[in-house]
Amino acid sequence: MLSYGLVSAAYIAAAVLFILSLGGLSNQESAKRAIWYGIVGMAIAVLATIFGPGTGNLWVVFLMIAAGAWIGQYVAKKVEMTEMPQLVAALHSFVGLAAVFIGINAELELANVLALKANVPATLTEIGQAQWLKEAGLAGFAEKLAHKDAVEIAILKVEVFLGVFIGAVTFTGSVVAFGKLAGRIDGKPVQLPGGHMLNLAALIVSIILGLMYFNGAGIWALLLVALIAGFIGYHLIMGIGGADMPVVVSMLNSYSGWAAAAIGFTLGNDLLIVTGALVGSSGAILSYIMCKAMNRRFISVILGGFGGTSGPAMDVEGEMVAVDADQVAQTLKEAESVIIVPGYGMAVAQAQASVSDLVKRLRAQGKNVRFAIHPVAGRLPGHMNVLLAEAKVPYDIVLEMDEINEDFPETDVAIVIGANDIVNPAAQEDPNSPIAGMPVLEVWKAGQVIVLKRGQGTGYSGIENPLFYKENTRMFYGDAKQSMDEVLKRID
Repeated sequence: MLSYGLVSAAYIAAAVLFILSLGGLSNQESAKRAIWYGIVGMAIAVLATIFGPGTGNLWVVFLMIAAGAWIGQYVAKKVEMTEMPQLVAALHSFVGLAAVFIGINAELELANVLALKANVPATLTEIGQAQWLKEAGLAGFAEKLAHKDAVEIAILKVEVFLGVFIGAVTFTGSVVAFGKLAGRIDGKPVQLPGGHMLNLAALIVSIILGLMYFNGAGIWALLLVALIAGFIGYHLIMGIGGADMPVVVSMLNSYSGWAAAAIGFTLGNDLLIVTGALVGSSGAILSYIMCKAMNRRFISVILGGFGGTSGPAMDVEGEMVAVDADQVAQTLKEAESVIIVPGYGMAVAQAQASVSDLVKRLRAQGKNVRFAIHPVAGRLPGHMNVLLAEAKVPYDIVLEMDEINEDFPETDVAIVIGANDIVNPAAQEDPNSPIAGMPVLEVWKAGQVIVLKRGQGTGYSGIENPLFYKENTRMFYGDAKQSMDEVLKRID
């Protein structure tokens, strides 16, 4: 077993690696290296914890690690990039559930330790009492609990309450987010009668139960908190529409971090506290940035869709004009500058490799080809960047919305691949639109717009897009990969 000093040193090293990993993920060029920082840091953290003081039943630990590792690699190989958003949501639920289980286990362990301490002979000295408890079989977490005084136990109960509450909200909220992203639950916002007042009432009841638990009510109060908090998580996320799901994933990531931090306080694990705080704060910051990119109020989204627009939507005039591969190829041959806007439809069709081939051919002909990435493109932050990197698209031609939006008026052709809300002019033209005020990529200002789309239906959020009816827009229907392959055949 490692000494406390070696474990502390390992935890410091792991924390530094986690910070370097987060910093490196902010840039595409350094992202791969940053991932390895995180992998090495986690390996150090796990090994230091396993072989640290107070760890027992190692055969059970290794058995669970082996089972988890096998399941992890199986899922990683099976899950497609299009399914990554729902996988991330599902993994968040595990963190929340772990927080609930650890909190309940801590309360059970505390009750056992307090009952045992009550039987310690009062005639023994403090050293004798410690020896008596050690001979009674206390070790690990139970031994830590035995040395806590009344104030420390009170603080522990607060930590347990917060861990269970946040964990339960994260668990059920993540399960609902998984269902919505996987298409197993309707993406439209749904709330029970009472709406936000029901959430507020549940929160007040949870606080009352927390106070009762703090004052010795017992584990039944903690279990009720878990159930009520689970309902809050379910109802909050059910009340958030499909257009806000990228923010929801980021927000649940933040929740899982704070749940992990609460677990760290409960277990007295400094690294878990640091790691949880890093995940919680970075997730909250990312959620805020994404809300700003969608013109959403952060507090509105996390409370399950407070506010929003009302009134009749603007009438859409015109008709959709379809084109075929020959016409698209001819348009691209005549163009000098092209901007490609990828969306979730590209991910579904797995068209990134075909798009990359098209870009190579157009650039070989001397054309200026670039990508425009909206902060919430796809259903996961950075979803499109990962797909394009996987297809070996050069980093320097992948630009964020703020970097490229002003270039559309000087662009000959804008190609939209499976995107809807992020190129919807209703955000600027219709004050009653659900996305009114949301910053969007102004593709309609390009000379010609080609939209690759499976059919004439609305996108994931169910919002009509006037772009499809504009005079300079042409609809190229079909599977995005097959459509791109057909165009490639016609471009030398």
